[in-house]
Amino acid sequence: MRVKLLAAAVGVGLLSAAVAAQTSKQIQIFASILDGSGAPATKVEPGDLRLMENGMEAKVTKVEPVNWPVKMQILLDNGIGIGSANIQQLKSGVQGLIAALPENLEVTLVSTAPQPRFLTKPSTDRAAVQKGLDVLAPDGGAGRFVESLNEATQRIERDKTDYFPVIISVATTSGDRDVRDSDVERMMQRLEKRPTTVHVILYNGGGSTTGGANQTNIGMSVTKFTGGKFENVNSATRIVSLLTEFGKTVATSVERQSHLFRITADRPAGASGDVGQVSMGAKSPLQTAGLSFDGRIR
Repeated sequence: MRVKLLAAAVGVGLLSAAVAAQTSKQIQIFASILDGSGAPATKVEPGDLRLMENGMEAKVTKVEPVNWPVKMQILLDNGIGIGSANIQQLKSGVQGLIAALPENLEVTLVSTAPQPRFLTKPSTDRAAVQKGLDVLAPDGGAGRFVESLNEATQRIERDKTDYFPVIISVATTSGDRDVRDSDVERMMQRLEKRPTTVHVILYNGGGSTTGGANQTNIGMSVTKFTGGKFENVNSATRIVSLLTEFGKTVATSVERQSHLFRITADRPAGASGDVGQVSMGAKSPLQTAGLSFDGRIR
């Protein structure tokens, strides 16, 4: 069953057109709800909410608090495309990214040249993350953009805990000349099954541009599919500022997603097939600040 449109009725516009697994008789959504002071609500009852599908009321039957953590993977091209002269810029950018994140957010660091390798395995220890970043060194090979994304989505697939995955990839236009369609399809299938936000910075300022079309096409596709950001840059200094911006974006998302409610409702009488346009309002003084089908509130 495919979900078409999702909107909030209290001053929030269209937020999602995601595909979600919904039963034929129920709708399930995630909501960010604020109290009268503008702070995240601590308690919400089914009677506090009114959910509509195509203008008809869907009875809210359950409201559950969701406090899932965010886990981030950072993939760094340290190969010929970035060049040894820009490694320090890359490190500075990652430091700015990490500094913008909540302290308890789990981070994994991976270098991608000549193949994906752990710099830091999943950790909330900022000293361990910095230690991994310190050993990042330039490599004469090409970064493996698609391979590293594939491995990152595989790690997400294997982690059965409840959390919101984020991937940030700093790639270059060097490498990935031969990309198998099956690898891309497998990666996209994993991203559909486990909603993940992917951000990509593609640097085209140095080295060979072999494979640049692959990086561009796949980078744009995966970020659009997951609601992430794609940035194509030709200045290493821009990588630094963008990584810091991405860190702030993720930090904002973490704040919004740390106080969610999962809402289950019976569909209106006679409703069947694809879920139509869904909107929701909250009883005063509560207000709906964001809605999504998969929990990603940006």
